Amino acid sequence: MKRPFCSLALGLCLAGCQGVATSDAASVDTADAAPSSSSAPTTVSEGQVASRDAHQDFAAWVAAFRQKAASAGIDEVTLAAAFDGVRFQPRIIELDRSQPEFSKRVWRYLDTAVSEQRVRQGREKLTAHRAAAMRAEKRYAVPAEILTAIWGVESNYGSHFGSFSTIDALSTLGYEGRRQAFAREELLAALEILQSGDIDRDHMRGSWAGAMGHTQFLPSSFLAYAVDADGDGRRDIWGSIDDVMASTAHYLEEAGWQAGQPWGVEVMLPDGFDYSQTELSVRHSSAAWRAQGVTAREGALPTFDAASVIAPAGARGPAFLVGPNFRAIMRYNASTSYALAVVTLAERIAGGDGIQGSWPREVEPLSRTQIKEMQRRLNALGFSTGGSPDGIVGPNTRKGLRAYQRSQGAIPDGFPTPALLEALRDATAR
Repeated sequence: MKRPFCSLALGLCLAGCQGVATSDAASVDTADAAPSSSSAPTTVSEGQVASRDAHQDFAAWVAAFRQKAASAGIDEVTLAAAFDGVRFQPRIIELDRSQPEFSKRVWRYLDTAVSEQRVRQGREKLTAHRAAAMRAEKRYAVPAEILTAIWGVESNYGSHFGSFSTIDALSTLGYEGRRQAFAREELLAALEILQSGDIDRDHMRGSWAGAMGHTQFLPSSFLAYAVDADGDGRRDIWGSIDDVMASTAHYLEEAGWQAGQPWGVEVMLPDGFDYSQTELSVRHSSAAWRAQGVTAREGALPTFDAASVIAPAGARGPAFLVGPNFRAIMRYNASTSYALAVVTLAERIAGGDGIQGSWPREVEPLSRTQIKEMQRRLNALGFSTGGSPDGIVGPNTRKGLRAYQRSQGAIPDGFPTPALLEALRDATAR
């Protein structure tokens, strides 16, 4: 059965898929603690009672899910292996509920994702595993450098793909997470993987969000796109680089990767360019963009039937013309910053110079609280951000911000800055 695509970062945004290793040190539940050897009476605190009750509720949920999984075709041997020792992980709930107050600017993200050390390691890894990467490239037409870059961005070439038990993580999220239904579907997919024999429970490990292995596949994506490239009868994205490369390439092929096409190119935008067009949803042919004065920073524009211009830092930062292969990478992780990191790292691994334009590094990021304030003030002035303030700068917020900038005679690039927030404060204080 072909499963639907979903971002390997889970979108929520389950940050473990960005290759961040997290500690999975288990906490001791008081209900499992050995009784005291002292004959003195023991006072049970309210916290201990709550912990015991929570443990019992989790155990009851696991028992019920186990029955549902059995009715879905998971055999008893697999269920026993998965759930007999399953543990609720409070740390996972903390990570699931935490939302950073400040979002990282695209250039800060790229500084880490495409650091000189990561470029150097990428070249070393591609040299060491070129045969596997080239076999995947030949089979799926995805360049070896792109596959290596995804490996680098997702898990720092396998050094940080997470140490949480996937079964524990998804059971915890299925019981108490913010997206329980989603986690339960992924948990059932993880059980199917165990039943197939591709990996055992102890070695099925990854991020707190349930993403697994060197290139951070969710269980449902594993079932749909993982490949046994080394012919050992197992799809092993934890230990076989052949399988890692082929599985990642297969995913991108199914996501719409077009053989022989570049991802895009860095471009120069003309004076007076309409920045309301700088959304991935706006697509024109390369010829149409050229007619508007868009030119490649180096060389010529690639030939695309449907390409977008993006300017992640507004009018003061670099701009890019991106085509179908950039969009395919965003099916892997629905983040412009992520896709830019992958393609830039791939270019650097291949010996290129990477992004040439300069970023407005002096512009401080707005906090989520400040973005909510900006949205609230835009709405109050009649520049709709599409709903209640949520602290997330999406297309609707950029649309409202562009409308406000246009009303002030400023370049309507939709890029939020502290100066814009101050102007909105002044406007709404009148």
